[in-house]
Amino acid sequence: MRERQYVVDDLKVEDSWRLFHIMAEFVEGFETLPDVYPAVSIFGSARCSSRTRTYKMTEKIARLLVENGFNIISGGGPGVMEAANKGAYEAGGKSVGLHIELPSEQKPNDYANVRLAFKYFFIRKVMFVKYAVAYVIMPGGFGTLDELFEALTLIQTRRIRSFPVILFDSSYWGGMVDWIKGTLLKKGSISEEDLDIFTVFDDPNDVVNLIKRTVII
Repeated sequence: MRERQYVVDDLKVEDSWRLFHIMAEFVEGFETLPDVYPAVSIFGSARCSSRTRTYKMTEKIARLLVENGFNIISGGGPGVMEAANKGAYEAGGKSVGLHIELPSEQKPNDYANVRLAFKYFFIRKVMFVKYAVAYVIMPGGFGTLDELFEALTLIQTRRIRSFPVILFDSSYWGGMVDWIKGTLLKKGSISEEDLDIFTVFDDPNDVVNLIKRTVII
């Protein structure tokens, strides 16, 4: 019983100190990121090679967005994140990398000229949402899906303002969209209007034009 109490006491101390770290990460983000407005958050696979179409399309989208007055926020790591930062950096925009500390796979890319490091995923996701005027979702894995569905949920429940959520590459996202329509909508788990929260495009120019039409800057 006494040993169990020691464990509980240790957890309380650790959690108390953890709060200071959490607060520090929030403060740093809140002080740094207002300067990058208006920004578009771009998500996608960290495992995407620079030789792939996805990488090249991401780079192009980021470049076009910067040329049209937007800055870019990415996760700051390799793959799609690197492509997004590279396109923004080379176009002369603010290229934000919100790096997450992971034991493997994630390392900072060389193209972020505004960089923040996070220990906690949930704080990082707050920054993606709070300082973005649109989301562009490139092909990716679990992390990309997590960021996508969190945004869809927050918009659906009106916890945040509505903004463009764009899925790029219909050949990649088509099966998921069909499942959403054929299962979630058919079973009544979502409403017809929920399908309007996101859009699927295959042309970088369509991405930029929708954001320009929708976002007032």
